[in-house]
Amino acid sequence: MKFPQRPPSQDEILAESVNGETLRRIFSHSRPVDARGRYLHWDEMRNRKPPDGLTLREWWFATTFARQSLKRRLPFNATDGKPFTFSNVDTIQKMVHRIYQQASGQILSDDVATSLRSSSRYLVSSQVEEAITSSQLEGASTTRLVAKELLTSGRRPRDRSETMIVNNYAAMLFSQDISQDELTPDAIFELHRILTHDTLDNPDSAGRLQRPDDERIAVYWNDDTLLHAPPPAKELPERLEKLCRFANNEDEDEFIHPVVKATIIHFCLAYDHPFEDGNGRTARALFYRSMLHDGYWLAQYISISSILRKAPVKYALSYLYTETDENDMTYFIVYQLGVIERAIQSLHDYLARKIAETRAVEKRLQNSSTLNHRQIAVIEKALRDPGEMFTISGQKTRHRVTYQTARTDLLELEELGLMKKTRVSNKFIFRPVSELAERLRDLGSSRESS
Repeated sequence: MKFPQRPPSQDEILAESVNGETLRRIFSHSRPVDARGRYLHWDEMRNRKPPDGLTLREWWFATTFARQSLKRRLPFNATDGKPFTFSNVDTIQKMVHRIYQQASGQILSDDVATSLRSSSRYLVSSQVEEAITSSQLEGASTTRLVAKELLTSGRRPRDRSETMIVNNYAAMLFSQDISQDELTPDAIFELHRILTHDTLDNPDSAGRLQRPDDERIAVYWNDDTLLHAPPPAKELPERLEKLCRFANNEDEDEFIHPVVKATIIHFCLAYDHPFEDGNGRTARALFYRSMLHDGYWLAQYISISSILRKAPVKYALSYLYTETDENDMTYFIVYQLGVIERAIQSLHDYLARKIAETRAVEKRLQNSSTLNHRQIAVIEKALRDPGEMFTISGQKTRHRVTYQTARTDLLELEELGLMKKTRVSNKFIFRPVSELAERLRDLGSSRESS
């Protein structure tokens, strides 16, 4: 990986631009973003054409000058002792507004919102996806097919990669469990312990910070390029306490939007790299916990790691741009907000496909000669909520038929492979099979061919 070029200093450029006319020309182009609203780092800007009349260095000076008035100091210092900042540019405000609308469910159709909140299918699917891809980002090597089978079957993991995935899934559930509690170092230790169970060379390091006598971990790229040397271990307890206070709004002098705050928490944990291993997974789990804590319920249905995994270099650069430009965390925040938006859009696309598939199957059901109207009603309800359970007595009451008729209806659905029957206490419970829509299509096709 090629390390980004550090920007020239403002003082250097100012010394070159002593002419008053030059300064007026520079300040006439003083904007924190480019014409397309992008918050560019020098490493990106130096390969683009500057506005007419400016050199690249003058364009950079005009840009950084505009950013100065927007910068907000954060309660965290980098390893150079200087504070992290971010510029609350219009780009950020537009993105958090869109995320607020989408992740709080306000622009979801009734069909989508009801389907999500009433069914565990989408929740489990997204948590499985996040568990897999977050682990793969940190080196887990297994196929998605095997990983999904592992998590849905409940079998024991066979190797370290599979254990990482199982742990990540458990950590996602734990993040939800603690989402409404105050964040504490102990909660973060427990989260890390869950994430790294049976995966560390030194099991004693699970759920604890690195100590001053430990060999301090650092971040390297695949080609052994050193990307980041985190703070000394002796600073970690205080830095973690400060992160928790920030998450709990204890030291907040100025309002920071909750979605921006979640990305800052993500950044700071990963930047400090306080654990021997599992820092990236812990940081992303804390992001989810923070989003849920502030009411963004849709966050539990999206997978940011599936987006990050598609462009790991850009993920790494969002950290490096911050470190190489005076600890300006805006680069990371803007990138992560874009990731959240893409993850939400991916969920919307997935749900739109599933709803369209469900409606198509329902339309075919109405013309079915295989099922009676009562059975069609059961299947339609099951398609809309795969977690629904059906009983013989419930079917009898709902359709005002005899017990035997209700029993026959459900048993025939089981025989067709559309329902699974289990005994609970002294009665049978019928649940829709997984991939019900596919079974129905297969059933329709086999009937048509015969």
